[in-house]
Order: sequence, then C-alpha cells, then structure tokens
Amino acid sequence: MTQLIQIRDMCKVYNPGENEVWALNHVNLDIGENEFVAIIGQSGSGKSTLMNMLGCLDVPTAGIYLLHGADVAELTDDELSDIRNKEIGFIFQGFNLIPNLTALENVELPLIYRGVAKKKRMELAEAALEKVGLANRMTHKPSEMSGGQQQRVAIARAIAQAPPIILADEPTGNLDSHSSKEIMEILKTLHKEGRTVILITHDSDIAMEAKRIIHIKDGKIDYDEIKENAE
Repeated sequence: MTQLIQIRDMCKVYNPGENEVWALNHVNLDIGENEFVAIIGQSGSGKSTLMNMLGCLDVPTAGIYLLHGADVAELTDDELSDIRNKEIGFIFQGFNLIPNLTALENVELPLIYRGVAKKKRMELAEAALEKVGLANRMTHKPSEMSGGQQQRVAIARAIAQAPPIILADEPTGNLDSHSSKEIMEILKTLHKEGRTVILITHDSDIAMEAKRIIHIKDGKIDYDEIKENAE
C-alpha cells in the first residue's frame, strides 16, 4: 500500500510555558492511500487537533508531517491552500452551508473560488448532488431541508471536484440514527470508489463502520486496530 500520510513524533503545545497544554504528544502515524480510518476519542483527547494537522489547517509545534511524501512544514501558504482546495474534501459536524444559497449554489461556491468555469462547475455540482441522492432538492435552501439532507449537501460540496482525501469531522454528530446511517453509507461508497476516508468521531458505533480504528487519548495514540472482517 502506498503511504499517503506519514507523521513522525508530532507534538502540538498550546500556551507554552507554565500553563502549557499538550494537545498532541509525540504522535506517530501512517495512513495509506484508499484506507477508511476512524480516529476516535473523547472530548479533549486531541482528535480534533490531529484533524486540523491532517487537513493542513494548523501546523505542529514539533515533528514531521509528510503528505504524498512532501514535508508540509516546507510548503508555502499558497501551496497549503492548494492542498486544502484540491486534495482534501472537508465535511464538518455543523454543515457550514450558506443559508441564503440553494443546495446547488452551496456546492458550486468552492468551485468558483477555484476558478472552475461556470458550465463545468454547474455540471460538477449537479453530479455531486445526484451522487448523494439530492437530485430533486437542488433548488432548496438549507432551511427547507432536514439535517440529514443538509449534511448530504455538505458532502456533495466536499466531493464535487473529486478530491482523493475525505476528512470528515463528526459528520453524524448532529443527526438522528437514520440520517447517520445514510451518511455512513455515502462515505463507504466514496471509499469503495478509491478515496481515502478519514473519519473523526467520539461515537464508537460510528467508528466501527471504518476498516481501521485509531483511538487517541490524552494526545497520544492509545491503540491502532485494523478490522479483518470489515466490509
């Protein structure tokens, strides 16, 4: 398996000095291409900090992060922005949709920032919404949709330009059990199509849907388990 992510001795320290907090404490981790990984931990465990590192949203205090073999610390702000735009599809617990835009317009918005031509971005946005089962809701605004439908719009937005990495932070955290199951089925499908899916969660039932479970506690990896019988 080709290594996608290689983390060596990563630390993240907030408030260095007398009241310092070690959010990540010498973490070592490899994630290969086309893995489906759940990173699980309770509030304050360090899992969200690790997600921010993996998504190039923050930089470690110490240690090395290699993405596709490139040292993230040596990349410029523009290069990091390109990675976030093209390599990683982000899905958040809070959906982060623009209230006065339709589902289609919400999915299109990042494509506008990426300079995708109008006709092409319309095609990509429509295809992404169809993929998550919202072909008949494209003109609806977030207030006209259920929480599960809003999260599917958010997923469509994340996958519209087919990024190789899907980084999902508590994607079912605000959803009922039925909607949660729908979202997990979509993530499984994306994985089967060849994407690397990294799921951040505090929910052990959700984590069990992944093929590999990494448990983080007190800023350290507590255990790293590959499920032999995963689907």
